[in-house]
Amino acid sequence: MVQKLEVLVESASQTAGPYVHIGLMPTYAGNAGAYAQEVGVSPIAEGAQGEIIEIVGSVFDGTGWALRDAMIESWQADAAGRYPGMDGADPAVSGLCRFAADAVTGEFTLRTVKPGATSARGGGTQAPHISLWIVARGINVGLQTRVYFEDEDNSTDPLLARIEQRPRVDTLIAKKTAPGKYRFDIRLQGAGETVFLDI
Repeated sequence: MVQKLEVLVESASQTAGPYVHIGLMPTYAGNAGAYAQEVGVSPIAEGAQGEIIEIVGSVFDGTGWALRDAMIESWQADAAGRYPGMDGADPAVSGLCRFAADAVTGEFTLRTVKPGATSARGGGTQAPHISLWIVARGINVGLQTRVYFEDEDNSTDPLLARIEQRPRVDTLIAKKTAPGKYRFDIRLQGAGETVFLDI
């Protein structure tokens, strides 16, 4: 007999919890050798063309506490603005990386090649950027955002142009701290909350 729909109870929502690292980053979780090769260990291989950069940051909750169990995936183009599979794309750039916040400091590091400007749908170009997906305990649905660079021309980027509250654009801009080094913090709520994308 089929249960009537009006008596079904919605299942409790679940957050990523501690198991996201065990399943997606077993070496980080202390289970090295679970896979012959983990996915997304680095977005670049030896010989990647372009400027090698390092982005350091933290994911902060509404109280200003750095999350120490955040996991992030990044996707990006190569230095010429081409994605894997496109004609002429750099074979040493997979564009995908999976990395986690440090369990003690809550700080993450992404070492990659600085992406080039990419083609925009309908013409034009998007400023150089890296797309991010963030998960952690307490986040029911992974959050999407982007990293742009303060030393690039972001003035004509179509996504940035759509942000009506102009001061919030700054939440998507990585600050240059030294040659090849950037700082990009992600704030989940409160003052300076990062712009998240509904995609």
